[in-house]
Amino acid sequence: MRVFERLDAGHDWAEDEAAVIETVARLAREEIAPRASEFDKTKAFPWVNVQAINALGLNGLFIPEVYGGAGMRYAVYIECARLVAAACASTGIIWSTVFHAIKPIIDFGTAEQKQRFLPKIAAGGLAALCITEPDAGSDATGMRTRFIPEGDRIRIEGGKRFISNGDVADVFLVFGKWSEIDDPKASISALVIEKGAEGLETVRLEEKLGHRAASTAELAFNGVSVSRDNLLKEPGQGLSILFAALNKSRPSVAAHALGIARAAFETGVNYINDRRQSGRRIVDFQGIQFMLADLATDLAMCERWLFHVSEMLDNGETDVGIEASMLKMRASDLAMRAADMCVQLHGGYGYVEDYAAERYFRDAKITQIWEGTNQVHQQLIGRSFARR
Repeated sequence: MRVFERLDAGHDWAEDEAAVIETVARLAREEIAPRASEFDKTKAFPWVNVQAINALGLNGLFIPEVYGGAGMRYAVYIECARLVAAACASTGIIWSTVFHAIKPIIDFGTAEQKQRFLPKIAAGGLAALCITEPDAGSDATGMRTRFIPEGDRIRIEGGKRFISNGDVADVFLVFGKWSEIDDPKASISALVIEKGAEGLETVRLEEKLGHRAASTAELAFNGVSVSRDNLLKEPGQGLSILFAALNKSRPSVAAHALGIARAAFETGVNYINDRRQSGRRIVDFQGIQFMLADLATDLAMCERWLFHVSEMLDNGETDVGIEASMLKMRASDLAMRAADMCVQLHGGYGYVEDYAAERYFRDAKITQIWEGTNQVHQQLIGRSFARR
């Protein structure tokens, strides 16, 4: 694995950043990874992993210092997200979802909103990002959840589906349509709901192929009423908030996918270095080496692109939608390829739950679907080259 050791060592981390990353790597390796299989089998929410993450104050990585966080670079969060996902994809998406939901409040919230919501998250709170609906997936403009102004209050009617952390979140960032604006795009708005709001209901939890320990909920908003102070920016400005949020969450999802990919690749390589067939190690067969060569090369290049996009965002670049789409698309395809290869390298053992290979395979699939299907990203990337 020397090429990946060099790749990991090649990042120019500051001393405090390197210390955080090493601490997270140790947590992932020594505590989170050993529990991953059991949580996957029992489908129990991994509270002990969340508590371990909170004991290190990891939510603070992306919360500004003034609100109780550490305010580190986006690239540091991305590397930590990759490490946690490699150890346990379920735990990885639970933690990453907190970032996905809270970053728009950091970027667009008022000082009062930040003071109300961010310290709670910095202290270890969970959050949920509520976009998808039963009839509105990759096309978020098809959402039907309505925000109805009533004096200094806003009433929310509708529902959301496939919401990570939906049953455990303390803070919900919800996208819906302002009832007084008719245009389906111009009406999209964003507001914050807190846990325990009257009328907020968890309708069901999904039984899923992968990420079995991470809860995915269907939510109903039955006349939920919040203060107008919970609205992010102004009515109808939600689509710009959403696009800006996706530019940060799609690289995060890519880091998650690349964590799964790296774990699957390394697990497969370790197995075929020890396993023998026909008197030879499996790794010594030329056909196997060709498989490794193709995947390792693509994986190394995609990981470099991950940090290229991260650096763009850390440098203040906002127009990164196409780069983020390229990254999310390729990283998730690699996760699926790596997991598939890991199963294949294990032979029959890759198909049984005694080995991690089949879990990687199940966990990898959703990365090609959420945050916009890869077919949507292909369309976004392709049409970006058309002259206007």
